[in-house]
Amino acid sequence: MNKKSKYIVGGLLLAFTLVTAQNKETKKASQNFDSYAYAKAIENYQTLVDQGYSTEIIYKKLGDANYLNANYIDAANWYDKLLKLEGASVDADYLYRYAQALKSTKDYKAAALWMQKYKMAKGDEIRAKKIANNSNYLADIEAQSGRYDIHTISVNSASSDFAPAFKGEELVFSTARDSGIVSRNLHSWNNKPFTNLYTAKYTSDGNFGEPTKLSTLNKKTHETSAVFTKDGSTVYFTRNNSVNGRFSRDNKGVSRLKLFRATLNDGKWTNITELPFNSDDYSTAHPALSADERKLYFASNMPGTRGESDIFAVDIHEDGSFGTPKNMGEEINTEARETFPFVSATDVLYFASDGHQGLGGLDIFATSITNTDKLHIVNLGKPINSEQDDFAYIINEETHKGFFTSNREGGQGDDDIYSFTEKEPLNFRCNTLISGIVKDKKDGSPLGSASVTLVDAQGNTMAKAISSNDGSFTLEGDCTIGEYKLIGNSEGYISGNTSFVTEKANDREGLEILLDKVNQAAPIGSNLTKVLNLKPIHFDLDKAFIRPDAAVILNAVIAYMKEYPSINVQVQSHTDVRASDSYNLKLSNRRQKSTVAYLIANGIDASRLSGQGFGESQLTNDCTTKHKCNDQRHEENRRSEFIVVE
Repeated sequence: MNKKSKYIVGGLLLAFTLVTAQNKETKKASQNFDSYAYAKAIENYQTLVDQGYSTEIIYKKLGDANYLNANYIDAANWYDKLLKLEGASVDADYLYRYAQALKSTKDYKAAALWMQKYKMAKGDEIRAKKIANNSNYLADIEAQSGRYDIHTISVNSASSDFAPAFKGEELVFSTARDSGIVSRNLHSWNNKPFTNLYTAKYTSDGNFGEPTKLSTLNKKTHETSAVFTKDGSTVYFTRNNSVNGRFSRDNKGVSRLKLFRATLNDGKWTNITELPFNSDDYSTAHPALSADERKLYFASNMPGTRGESDIFAVDIHEDGSFGTPKNMGEEINTEARETFPFVSATDVLYFASDGHQGLGGLDIFATSITNTDKLHIVNLGKPINSEQDDFAYIINEETHKGFFTSNREGGQGDDDIYSFTEKEPLNFRCNTLISGIVKDKKDGSPLGSASVTLVDAQGNTMAKAISSNDGSFTLEGDCTIGEYKLIGNSEGYISGNTSFVTEKANDREGLEILLDKVNQAAPIGSNLTKVLNLKPIHFDLDKAFIRPDAAVILNAVIAYMKEYPSINVQVQSHTDVRASDSYNLKLSNRRQKSTVAYLIANGIDASRLSGQGFGESQLTNDCTTKHKCNDQRHEENRRSEFIVVE
C-alpha cells in the first residue's frame, strides 16, 4: 500500500470512528431524554456540542431538556440557536416554549413577539386563543399582585423540598434530602428516585420542629405530594410504579407515577392500595380533595389529556370506590402543563400551569369551581409567582395562611417551600367592555342622553349606561359566553336594540343602536308595547313582582309617556290557566297594581294611570288547560299590557 493510500484509509477509519462515537453519544442522549432523565441527556448533548456538532435535533433536545428541567435561561439560549439555524424545521411548540423561556429572563418584549408568532402559527390551539383574548395579561397580573407576604421556612434543605400538605398541627412535604439526589421538576414526571415524605410539627413561635420521615409510607421509590382527610385518618399520595417496594419500569425504561391511598391504624399507615384508574402506560399524580372529601382532583397525562398534563377530577363514592375520571376542560387545561391542584374550603381550585399567561415557567392560577359554566382563571400575581417555577400552593382560608413551592433565586436549595399570608382576597370578577353608539335611524345623527341596557339571553339586566353627547356609550359585561342584547331608549324615539354573541373575555366595540323617531302620540286604543316595538312584560308563575327583564320594557314606556304628557294609559294584566278563575282574577289585579306602582315610582303622575285585571279570560295562545303547554308557553299569558285611553 503506498503512502497516499495509507493516509486515505487512515482518514476513513478516523471518520468512521468519529461517526461511530457520535452515533453512540446521540443514542445515549436520546435514551436518557426519552426516559425523562433530562440532566443526563443535557450532559450527553452538551458533549456533542463541545465536539463541534450543531444539528437541529441537538438544539431541540437541549432546549427541551433544559426547559423541562426548569433551566429556562439555558433553554432560551438553545431555542435561540435552533430558530437561527438555517433550514431548521420548527414546530409551533418551540415558538411557545422559547417565548416562555424568554419570560424567565424578564425579556417580556421579545417574549410577546414570539408569542404572537406562535399565535399566528397555531391560532386554533387553546393557548393561542388565551393569548388573543388577553393581550394585556401583564397588567392583569400586576392588578392581582402585592396581596401576599411570603417567607422561607426552616424545613428547607440544600436539596429539593416541595409539595407541602396540611395534616392537623403538622406540615407534610416531599424532600430529596436523604438521598443526595436533587429532585427538580417532579411535575414533569422525570425519573429521579428517592424523594420521601417528611413531616414537621408547628411550634408555638410559628416555626417548625425538626422534620422527620413520615413512617411506613416511604419505600425505595418516589413518595411525594400527599393530601390528608380532615380527621387525618386517610392519605392520598403519589408514588412511582413499583413491585415489592422497588421501581418498576415500562418497556421504555420509565417508572410512571401512580396515586395511592392509605389509612392510619395505631399510628401506622396501613392498607396502602393503588387507585383503580392508575396505569403502567401513563402517570397520575398530585392528589387534592374537595372540601366535602367526595371528589379527588389530580394531574395526569392519561388518554383524553389535552397537553403534557391536565387536571382531572373523580368522584369518591360512599363505599370508598371511585367513579370515572373526568378532564376539567379547556378553560383550565391547555396543550402545556397543568399540575399540582389544590381545592380550598370555598371550592377555589388552585393549580400550576405554563399554558396560561404568566411570568415565566410554571405560575400558580386559581378559579372558583362553584359554577363550572362560568370559570374565570386568575393569575395569583407577584410575589407568589416569579420568573421561575412556582407550584404546589395550599391555603387555610380561615387563617389566610398557606405554603407554596418555588425554585426562584435566593432559596436554600433547588425547590424550596415558602409560607405566605394572604392580605387581600383574589378578585374573580371578569369584565368585558361593551361599547358603541346610539343613532337616529333615519339621518344617522348621534343621540345623547339615551339609556342603554345590556341584557342576557334570559332577559336579566347585566349593566346600564347613558350615552354621551356624541351618542357613544361604554359599559361592562361579564365573561360568560352567550347571546346578549343592547336595548336603547330615548325620549321621542321607539325603543331599539341590537344583539351580539360574545366569547369569554372578548371585548365588543363599534356596536350601533338605531332608534326610530315617534312622529305623534299613539291614538286611543293603541297598545304601547306594539307601538314601541316592545314585548309585554311577563311574570313568574303565581307571582306579581316586576322582574329585571320587565323593568327594561317599563323604562321604555316611561320614556314615551314623558315625551307625550297628554296620553293616559290603562295597565291591563293577565294570568295563565293554572289556578281557579277567582284566584286568577285576584292575581291579575295584584299584577296591574305592581305595574302601576312601578310607573308612579319612576315619575309618571298617578292621575294618568289606571289598571284592570282580566284573570285568564284573554289568553294569547291555545294553552287552555294546565297540561297542554310547557311553562314557557304558559308564560306568554302571564303579562301586563299598556293601552292608551282617554
